[in-house]
Amino acid sequence: MAAAAPPPPPAPVPSPPYTVPEDKTPVGHPVFARIRLAQPSDVPHIHKLIHQMAVFERLTHLFAATEASLASTLFNSPPFQSVTVFLLEVSSQPFPEQSQNPLYPPKIQVVNLDLPIDDPEREVFKSGGSDVIVVGFVLFFPNYPTFLAKPGFYVEDLFVRECYRRKGFGRLLLCAVAKQAVKMGYGRVDWVVLDWNVNAIKFYEEMGAKISQEWRTCKLTGDSLQAYGNTN
Repeated sequence: MAAAAPPPPPAPVPSPPYTVPEDKTPVGHPVFARIRLAQPSDVPHIHKLIHQMAVFERLTHLFAATEASLASTLFNSPPFQSVTVFLLEVSSQPFPEQSQNPLYPPKIQVVNLDLPIDDPEREVFKSGGSDVIVVGFVLFFPNYPTFLAKPGFYVEDLFVRECYRRKGFGRLLLCAVAKQAVKMGYGRVDWVVLDWNVNAIKFYEEMGAKISQEWRTCKLTGDSLQAYGNTN
């Protein structure tokens, strides 16, 4: 008599989205990190981040941005065609499923921290959920390096809040811009760094960036710029 056929294997149980990979034992304190396109509802957080950046860079005397001015200028063109902002958020829980922007689906990964982060501004920077916290941002726009005859991206600002620094979050933001540049066939990503910010300089060099010592930044702004409006 033929042996009975073995029962079919049980159907696999679906895993919840964006969980810690099963083949990796969490080290320390894992958090979920998400980079996504900013939207108009994020303006209050963006404004607070820019102000904190001005404080860190000792340039609050130049800070004139308002929520209204940001809202009226940041979102007038499709992403990557003009000014684009990536926001970095973290959560101790997997991010919930949500509608995705087809131009840039959110990038999510697990970051293993040695110690939990004590965030004194947690309530101020909550974003779209009780456990989702805004950590930082990067603002960039297209430029055109003529020697390459290819478009590129210019990073105007990259900022991570103080209690989240030196944990790999700045690298995530810069990598996201560089990856988008490669995806679009662009030839370069440019930015500047303050000469006293030795930690940032070291970080950028470790990422493979070339620091140009021979270039100086020039700015025409304020009354000096407005004076040209009165010329023929």
